[in-house]
Amino acid sequence: MNNGDSAPKGDFKRVFLIVLDGVGAGELPDAQLYGDHGANTLGNLSRAFKAKTGRTLRLPTMESWGLGSVTLMEGLEPSKNGTGAFGRLLEQSRGKDTTSGHWEMAGLIVAKPFVTFPEGFSRDVVEQWIRENQLPGVLGNKAASGTEIIDELGREHLRTGKPILYTSADSVWQVAAHEDVFGLDRLYSICKSARKICDELQIGRVIARPFIGNPDQGQPFKRTYNRKDYSQLPPCPTYLNVLQDAGIDTLGIGKISAIYAGQGIASNIDTKGNADSIRVMLELAKTKKDGLIFSNIIDFDMLFGHRRDVEGFGKSLEEFDKGLSALKSQLRPEDLVILTSDHGNDPTFHGTDHTREYGLLLAYSPAQKSTRPLDVGVRSTFADLGATVTEALLGKRTPGFALAGQSFLSELRAKT
Repeated sequence: MNNGDSAPKGDFKRVFLIVLDGVGAGELPDAQLYGDHGANTLGNLSRAFKAKTGRTLRLPTMESWGLGSVTLMEGLEPSKNGTGAFGRLLEQSRGKDTTSGHWEMAGLIVAKPFVTFPEGFSRDVVEQWIRENQLPGVLGNKAASGTEIIDELGREHLRTGKPILYTSADSVWQVAAHEDVFGLDRLYSICKSARKICDELQIGRVIARPFIGNPDQGQPFKRTYNRKDYSQLPPCPTYLNVLQDAGIDTLGIGKISAIYAGQGIASNIDTKGNADSIRVMLELAKTKKDGLIFSNIIDFDMLFGHRRDVEGFGKSLEEFDKGLSALKSQLRPEDLVILTSDHGNDPTFHGTDHTREYGLLLAYSPAQKSTRPLDVGVRSTFADLGATVTEALLGKRTPGFALAGQSFLSELRAKT
């Protein structure tokens, strides 16, 4: 295992792989099977944002990399000038959740969807969890929006000390509890206990959802960034393991390590939202010499997509674009940046859940000499990301064992 001194053997010394959580690029061909016909996070957002604010989105950096060519967006033209590359990624995995999206990026296609519990969890399972953790009981145990169920049951939670248990259209066991009254350490402990149960049930993630506030004292309930995810172990090695085994440093930002249960990620920097993640990336651009910097930019999904907040989503994208411009100014010729998404979360759509969409694909390197963004097309799987990152850092297209994905590095290199 590498302890920090990576040894890239490919054309690039550093790759920044940045997941814009929930920023989908249009409905997938099978979207109707998931109830998501018509979903298009980027496209619908751009039109709704203009209708709400009276202006179009300002995303000059991503637009210069070809964002206007990815899907039809109000105010963004297909790019005729600029650099970078653009495309879309088709998800082969069954589902529209964080885990299946990220695992597929790393070469693992989830052919059998994780189990979901739209009617809540069985009484026997919940009572087992209550006994193991000596809880006074639970509240909720149903599918719900995270913010809405805290508003609904937060006062009773404060009164009784019972944690709030809920799920969604994803394969998740979520537990909400007050940071100060229930305690963070206790919340994390009972979620670790639930992970063992969820392994047996084939549930993708257990998520600790801490919140603060007390409406009776004039303080609205508010979720905090001290959430923690406890994921299933990936069933086999991924491109991340390939990189790590070859001596390439793999560093996660945000919830990356948790999504892979720590597998293939040498170290991780926990962050508190988009601005903090951007700050960390800018610091690493100055100090980190080589390796993979793998980030999940969470606010698009957590704060705006699930809450169907069009204006907040749009302004957050604009803030990210400014951060991306700052990152671009610090890049070296042997750097590669890839932007993508793990699923959609269309803020104009019905409900509060994720949407089944193409993954966004934008890429850029200072080594490129083209005078307009390159079209790398519709990729057949998210796993093309892992294959491309591996070839960029190792100079190899395949790891020597079965993983999905075909690198598009040669298409980027063709005009650099």
